[in-house]
Amino acid sequence: MSSSKITTDHKVIRSWIEERKGVPSVVAGTENNQEESGLLRISFSDDNRNNLRKTDWDTFFKTFEEKKLAFLYQDETKEHKESRFFKFISRDS
Repeated sequence: MSSSKITTDHKVIRSWIEERKGVPSVVAGTENNQEESGLLRISFSDDNRNNLRKTDWDTFFKTFEEKKLAFLYQDETKEHKESRFFKFISRDS
């Protein structure tokens, strides 16, 4: 059985994303000038969604902290294959 984990540790999050060939991204058009950085996403190398805009790690984690998010993720599937399952959730949950 596969299990999910929750973390706010930037090193763990970045490592998980990079191991899966992902890059920090935001949904284009969800930014609100300087005040709002947009909805966080992760873009993977085989992701063909054109509404994602890559961002740098500093901006990504600044937004992550400002929105008081946590990272819910899974290391592997129940078949013991690498998983890409993740969600950004509220720390208050």
